[in-house]
Amino acid sequence: MAADNAKFKKLLELSRGDYKAFLYDCDGTLADNMPAHTDTYIRIAANDGVDIDGALIDELAGWPIPEVVKEINKRYNSNFDPDKFAADKYELFYNEYIERIKPIEYVTDHLIAHAGKLKIGVVSGGTRQAIIKTLQVLGILDLVDVLVCAGETPNGKPFPDPFLLAARQLGVQPQECLVFEDGNPGVAAAKAAGMPWIRIDKV
Repeated sequence: MAADNAKFKKLLELSRGDYKAFLYDCDGTLADNMPAHTDTYIRIAANDGVDIDGALIDELAGWPIPEVVKEINKRYNSNFDPDKFAADKYELFYNEYIERIKPIEYVTDHLIAHAGKLKIGVVSGGTRQAIIKTLQVLGILDLVDVLVCAGETPNGKPFPDPFLLAARQLGVQPQECLVFEDGNPGVAAAKAAGMPWIRIDKV
């Protein structure tokens, strides 16, 4: 598609520089699955009679699921168990949605174009099993050198921990990494890690 091609070229331009690693978020950056994630939050909450606004999920894109659930509890005066909610949401997403995921092509094409030339990391607030499956469905799992997922660092996004761990595992300095993100928490995490970043949804 012409629009995707133009965005791919713009992304190539924006990512020129003396970088040694590219770090991509997964959900909403490589994978066009944010509507599915929002839908699963809404469905799990509705099972207990809580009607949540999908805009909240967009606002917190990139947060670990239990942290999002704590925020839902605050705003809706609900009392979901964050770990149980996360498990139920994950099961629903994995069983009903994951095989239908489509790539955000200009970003996955960008990753494919640089695999083998730079180090590639995927840094996600999703569970490792779901992210591995997502990358398999997108056909890019074998191109990824390092994967950092939910619960693998003391703090998730918007803290810098996941990006710093990815840089450490890749053997590069934070400032040598370029981050690709689609949400405010991810950008905040990149900034806190001292890494330059690109908002793919603003390209």
